[in-house]
Amino acid sequence: MTQLRVGVMYNRDWVPEELPGFARQIEALGVDDLWVVEDLGWNAGISAASIALGATRRLRVGIGIMPAPLRSPALLAMEVATVARVFPGRLVAGIGHGVTEWMADVDAVARSPLALLEETIRAVRALLRGERVVMEGQEVRLAGVQLVHPPTEPPPVVAGVVRPRSLELSGRVADGTVIAEGHGPSDVRSARASVDKGGASADHTMTVFAFCCVGDSADQVQHDLQPHVDGHGAWLGRPAEQVYTVSGTAEQAAERVRALEAAGADTVVLRMIGPEPVERLGDLLKALGR
Repeated sequence: MTQLRVGVMYNRDWVPEELPGFARQIEALGVDDLWVVEDLGWNAGISAASIALGATRRLRVGIGIMPAPLRSPALLAMEVATVARVFPGRLVAGIGHGVTEWMADVDAVARSPLALLEETIRAVRALLRGERVVMEGQEVRLAGVQLVHPPTEPPPVVAGVVRPRSLELSGRVADGTVIAEGHGPSDVRSARASVDKGGASADHTMTVFAFCCVGDSADQVQHDLQPHVDGHGAWLGRPAEQVYTVSGTAEQAAERVRALEAAGADTVVLRMIGPEPVERLGDLLKALGR
């Protein structure tokens, strides 16, 4: 059985100039992955990933996620290919629908979000393999586009999705699936079932994001987490108490990571909440025996 990968998210509210130092710190701790976020108005995914990769030597960097409506699949493939050629084997490209309200803010709402995401992922993966792509889809049209410098090692293209039909789509066309914060073991098992229904291959990966707050004071941990679980619960459409977190003492948090692994997660990406995130991350890694 492949060992669980443990990753850390660079929170979108953290300033970009501190990304290189943070990346080097967590690499020194032995973390497997750093994931950067692309949300409208915050940092851009490709540039943030490039900064983190350039600052480190081993760390794998994931982008979670690049909204399909914001870029042509050709441009997206060009950007990903350039980074993947310079840092082979160290990039994961996440693509998703994007938040509908934000896409509306930039006049980029797809007529069919499902069709756009599927066609985008199919086109990007083919371009990264060096293929000449002709596509006359419902949302994507390419008239014989081919990359001059495709990556020697095409990076995994994963879908950041939530709902069952989108999860099935991920199983059908992507190398893996990214699940947003707040989803617990039962959600991971349901997601696995949906991607399998879509025809996922045996090596289709499951990456799970999770809010993480580690401390010896249960009251302080709850206080630090509360605004995050309240807001995310509203986004997920579930009560705050049903928003899954990796939290508590280091040992308790480690058990909640292991529960996600047992449910089918291949990678758990921790979104650190509270003061001294690197120090608290180190405590959790020790509790995990890493």
